[in-house]
Amino acid sequence: MLNSKTQTKGQLPRLTSMQLFLMTFGYAGVQVAFSVQTGNMGRIFQTLGTDPTKLGFFFILPPLAGMITQPLIGLFSDKTWLPKLGRRIPYLIGGCLVSIIVLLLLPNTGSFGFGYGSMTALWFGAVTVLFMDLSANVSMQPFKMLIPDMVSEQQTDKAWTLQNMWGSLGGVIAFIFPFMLTVFGISNTAARGVVPDSVKISFYVAAAILLLSTIFTVMNVKEYDPETLAYYHGITVNNEKRDSFVDILKNAPKVFWTLGIVEFFVWFGIPYMWTYSTGALSENIWRVSDPASVGYQAAGNWFGILQAVYSVVAILVGIFFQHLNKKTRKWAFFFSLIAGGIGFMVVAYGHTHLSSLVGFILIGIGWIAIISIPFTILTNALNGQHDGIYLGLFNCFICIPQIIASIASFAIFPAVGKSMAHMLAIAGVALIIGGCLIWIVKEDDSKTDRIKKGI
Repeated sequence: MLNSKTQTKGQLPRLTSMQLFLMTFGYAGVQVAFSVQTGNMGRIFQTLGTDPTKLGFFFILPPLAGMITQPLIGLFSDKTWLPKLGRRIPYLIGGCLVSIIVLLLLPNTGSFGFGYGSMTALWFGAVTVLFMDLSANVSMQPFKMLIPDMVSEQQTDKAWTLQNMWGSLGGVIAFIFPFMLTVFGISNTAARGVVPDSVKISFYVAAAILLLSTIFTVMNVKEYDPETLAYYHGITVNNEKRDSFVDILKNAPKVFWTLGIVEFFVWFGIPYMWTYSTGALSENIWRVSDPASVGYQAAGNWFGILQAVYSVVAILVGIFFQHLNKKTRKWAFFFSLIAGGIGFMVVAYGHTHLSSLVGFILIGIGWIAIISIPFTILTNALNGQHDGIYLGLFNCFICIPQIIASIASFAIFPAVGKSMAHMLAIAGVALIIGGCLIWIVKEDDSKTDRIKKGI
């Protein structure tokens, strides 16, 4: 990466396409690890004997881990500089190592002799998931922080979209693992309470890919040293050390808060997709509900294919999203989330493979908007001070609604007749509301404009 002060003070250098590629590509590996977990977590816990009405408990853990971990990683990494590694990369390495250990343990939860439906098995799985999410968040956050550190405002749409396109590619790889392994003869069923080999091997391959992607990023990304970073952002090196956490929060840009309202509704619905899709598909298409049945495990594989579909759609739509700007990005977000909400409805009330396929194509359109546009708007509002902590705190707006949704599911699931399909419909409504609320967000002046005004 660039490391010489060849630019005007207060302006980040324009990066080449190759530099943007090297900065963002490793995110694919992180998302392989994260996606293989989210895509199979509901399946694993029901295979272990979890009551579907209690699944919400286990899905409280991932967002809780993110809400705690990402702000801390932002706070600490803002103040970190290791000459041989950098500012954000050391945390990527640490998260990678823990993630690999957990990826090897989680799918074997049912093979340790704890017993089907036993609290020991379920607690072991829950704690393993908690550590998986702690480490995954530690791995993901450095990639997010590199963009405001090193990418100019003119390239943030492209950088965020590229990063999430590679992340979606990682999702495709993770989601189709069980299906493809089954095609090649790997067992997709197992004894009651034991996770099938197709799922286990998927986790092992994800661990290997995560390791390789981390090595790739460490070797190819060179961060700006503190002096160069301060020069390009037009700040002094010691500014960020004088502000308290309360001061940082009080001085957050307005879009930080208004985007938080949007994110609440968007991320209230998303965990229901991860939790209830396999069950909804097995009920609607295969007409079964027993997690040990061939039909249920086939629905789990089909859900993996559908997630791969929405990830591919996200990649294709992302090609166009790279060219968004201040005039078009909110319109893109609005229409994309309306499409995504309708997609959830189609999946909830369709009873064929084709209807579920159409639904997840629409969900893919919404997904790329969800994971790129809010971060672009926020990044453009930051000034180079405390960018890591702001991005970490912004993650709370993603995690809190997931926690609330998980807790609310204890009441909502029985209220909708214990129908997993109805839970997906609720996710659709939440997504549409979130899309409409984007109009309350007023984007701040550009960094260049603020510098000219002396702000």
